[in-house]
This record gives sequence, C-alpha cells and structure tokens, in this order.
Amino acid sequence: MSAPAKRTAKIERKTNETEIAVEIDLDGTGAYEIDTGIGFLDHMLEQLARHSLIDIKLKAKGDLHIDSHHTAEDSGIALGQAFRQALGDKIGITRYSDIHLPMDECLTRVAIDVSGRPFLVWQVEFPRDKVGEFDTELFREWFQAFVQNAGITCHVANIHGDNSHHIAETCYKGLARALRQAIELDPRQGGRVPSTKGTL
Repeated sequence: MSAPAKRTAKIERKTNETEIAVEIDLDGTGAYEIDTGIGFLDHMLEQLARHSLIDIKLKAKGDLHIDSHHTAEDSGIALGQAFRQALGDKIGITRYSDIHLPMDECLTRVAIDVSGRPFLVWQVEFPRDKVGEFDTELFREWFQAFVQNAGITCHVANIHGDNSHHIAETCYKGLARALRQAIELDPRQGGRVPSTKGTL
C-alpha cells in the first residue's frame, strides 16, 4: 500500500450548535483562510497553519450568542478529523517530534506522537481568565478536541511565561512546528509505517 499522492481532506460538521467546514493540505505552504467568528482563535489557527506549512481553510458558524465554547471545541474536532483523514495510512512519516518554542519571556514544550492513540497531557496555566474576549480555559478544550480526533499523543508544557497571549501563542506555534516535523515523509522509511506493529 503506497502513500497517497495528495494528503488532503475536506470535512463538514453540522450540529445544533455549530456548522463547520474544513479543508486541509498537509503538504501545503501554510496558506490559510480562517473564520470562526472568534478573533483570537482565528489568530491562533492562522499561526498553526503558517508554522506547520499545512494549508488550512476553516469556516465556522456557531452559537456565539451563548459563548465561545462550542465553536472552539467543534473547530478542534473538525480540524482533527481532517488531519487524521489526510494522513491516511501514515506510511513513511517521521511520527515523533518535539519542540521548545520561545516567545519573549515565554517558553513552551510540545511533544507529539502521531500514533493513532489520542492522549493529551496539558501542563499550562494562564495568569488571566481571558485573552481579549476569549476564555483561556477553552485553549485546553480546543487541544483536547483536536488531539482526540487527530489520533495523536500530545504533551504540552508551559515552562515559563507571564503573558497569557504569549503562553497561548507558544502552545499553538509549538504544536505547528511539532506537527510539521512529525508528518514529514522520512526517505529512510521508504514504504513502511514507522511501527513494529506495521500499522498506526
């Protein structure tokens, strides 16, 4: 079984709370068109695309008159589903990666395993309850939704940080750089899945 010529996916997710459409290209240039209706989340997903070099189009319409929770969580679900679909059988990928991402006073470590076994370890605390109008507790909700649906193990630890904006941004940029490394095709793998099981 050979790796797909194009690692792309389209996902549409509609519930009573949100309506989301996602398109991704894992082998893109980091182009993005993001519109969730939540300014700061848009900013984070733009960073995710730009620094992972994954092209992302994401349009979300949610019940923001209630709060941002459903839109944030469901955008993570849909993007994770698209990521998993685009990866296909995972033949030839690097699989593991880790990154220390600095931003001014802030330093965050992100380590991932594109394993098919979703698990999130989240060691991140925010000095403030909100960044702009966005609740900082929703960053964990987004990561949990993405990781669960993408099928990856992800450890995120903020080592140092005083500014909530910087902390959040290093989490997303760290994820971006880790994903970029982990999904790169390793020429030494050839046509193999990087597991002694033969499947991920």
